[in-house]
Amino acid sequence: MAALLLRHVGRHCLRAHFSPQLCIRNAVPLGTMAKEEMEHWSLPMAMSTCHRGTGIALSAGVSLSGMLAPLLPGNFESYLELVKSLCLGPALIQTAKFALVFPLIYHTWNGIRHLLWDLGKGLKIPQLYQSGVVVLVLTVLSSMGLAAM
Repeated sequence: MAALLLRHVGRHCLRAHFSPQLCIRNAVPLGTMAKEEMEHWSLPMAMSTCHRGTGIALSAGVSLSGMLAPLLPGNFESYLELVKSLCLGPALIQTAKFALVFPLIYHTWNGIRHLLWDLGKGLKIPQLYQSGVVVLVLTVLSSMGLAAM
C-alpha cells in the first residue's frame, strides 16, 4: 500500500515539476511492482529481506562483541571451559554451532549472488529463482559442514 502511495506521489510531483501534459509511467522504482507482487512474498523478496536482516545482525554482533570483550572478566579459554563444564549434549552443541554459522554463510553466498547481479548476470526472473535455490542449498550444506568441525 505504501508503495502505491509513493508511486502516486512521485508521479504527481514529476508532472507538476516538468509539465502537466507529461505522462510519466513508472517514475518511481517501486511503481514497477504489480499490486499482486506486493501482497505475496516471493523467494527473491524474502531472500532480500533476510540478506538485509543477516547483515544488520552480523554487524551488531561483531560490534557488540568487540565492545564487550574487553569489559568481560576472564579470557576465551575460561568461557570455553565453562561451556564444557555444562555437559551439554553433542546435538545441542551442533545445533548451536549451526545457528551461529548459518547467518554468516547465508550472507556470504547471497552477497556473491548480489555481486553477480551487479555484473548483469542472472537478472531474468527464472534465473532469480534458480540462483535463490542454489544459495539456500549452498548455505545449508556449508553451514552443516562448518558446524561439524
